[in-house]
Amino acid sequence: MARFRIGVVGGTGYTGAELLRLLSVHPSVELGAITSRSEAGRAVADLFPNLRGKLDLSFSRPDEARLHACDLVFFATPNGTAMKQVPELLAAGVRVIDLAADFRIKDLDLWERWYGMTHACPQLVAEAVYGLPELNREAIRSARLVANPGCYVTAATLGFLPLLKNRLVAAESLIADCKSGVSGAGRGASVAMLMGEVGESFKAYGVAGHRHLPEIVQNLQLATGQEVGLTFVPHLLPMIRGIHATLYARMTADSDVQHLFEDYYADEPFVDVMPAGSHPETRSVRGSNECRIALHRPQGGDTLVVLAVIDNLVKGAAGQAVQNMNLMLGLDERSGLDVPALLP
Repeated sequence: MARFRIGVVGGTGYTGAELLRLLSVHPSVELGAITSRSEAGRAVADLFPNLRGKLDLSFSRPDEARLHACDLVFFATPNGTAMKQVPELLAAGVRVIDLAADFRIKDLDLWERWYGMTHACPQLVAEAVYGLPELNREAIRSARLVANPGCYVTAATLGFLPLLKNRLVAAESLIADCKSGVSGAGRGASVAMLMGEVGESFKAYGVAGHRHLPEIVQNLQLATGQEVGLTFVPHLLPMIRGIHATLYARMTADSDVQHLFEDYYADEPFVDVMPAGSHPETRSVRGSNECRIALHRPQGGDTLVVLAVIDNLVKGAAGQAVQNMNLMLGLDERSGLDVPALLP
């Protein structure tokens, strides 16, 4: 079996740790470089003991030669990092998947407003393929550069997409009420993320505006050709992993939405449309690359409620990135990902 040499830039955060967990047992992957300026020289398994016996590598400083020797490089870095290094890697023939937001939004002025910085390589934004396989599978296969989607964005896009593609709901009045575990905020030290601050508590944040809002809107508008009006409110849950998206849309045409969703996602390996009336739980996708969806029409009215759950670190980040890698390298899309969720 062919093995591909893979590099990971920025392997010390939660997303990086999840990416290494998945890649360390992938049958077609040989990890060639895992970079971290702060942890250079330290054994990866010392920082992430779950990888002991699975990964015998140390973190290294970003080394152009080692990264240029890779077939594909992941960036699990903060926003604004990948865009400074990607042009040189692409010129060396290395394919790239960025797990941050540097290449997700096509409108550069919009991106710079939301992310508060000037884009370092605007010439590559148009080329970058948005890495939601359920939306762009064929383009991902041939891409040099893939922009991995945001976690909230993945759940909301998959939940709304069949409805908008079939023009069954009022596109101007969508609501996404989404909740995430604290790992979505990253691994950096923060008083606001201490257990004593988030435990036994629940709150909304970013109501005035969240960076994933323009990304969701872009996805839905590009996929359907409709102008979209979206109210997006994220919340912080006192748990480590998981996203629960409760999505609301007003029906404008009658349809058997259960069968519509079942047909729409029938061939998707990582989208599970549950039986009518189900209530998907975040624990049912913990550690897996699944998105589980259920549909409700309360009291038979014209409001459709879509429930979508994912693991924010897997289908919302690292797992989806591996799914994209599989497509880019001509591998089975499920390779390294076809495992059940963790229970309890």
